[in-house]
Amino acid sequence: MEEVKRGSLMNESILTSIKAQLGIQEDYTAFDPQLIMHINSVLMVLNQLGVGPTAGFVISDKTSVWSDFLSSDKNLEATKSYIGMKVKMLFDPPTTSVVADSMNRMINEFEWRLNAEAEK
Repeated sequence: MEEVKRGSLMNESILTSIKAQLGIQEDYTAFDPQLIMHINSVLMVLNQLGVGPTAGFVISDKTSVWSDFLSSDKNLEATKSYIGMKVKMLFDPPTTSVVADSMNRMINEFEWRLNAEAEK
């Protein structure tokens, strides 16, 4: 049963799931170009950390799904949270420094852990 759930999550649209993390409805597309640009920037950072396809990866719309980017390695699931937080910081940063500092600490920890996992 767990594999079925995981499989459906891996077939979820990258853009749609990041929009959900940001509280943006899937059918609201006014911000899609900016979100796609930010997602692709974060995907480039992940590539430099050793996460994702070695040739790099970009999205152009909501048709790209997580399984296109991630291997089946469950230890890389944090990638989804990482991309969501990085895009949030680029697209709609917190207004208070306390929240921004907290998010930046989480982002830094995810970067370290994702890089360590990719090097295994």
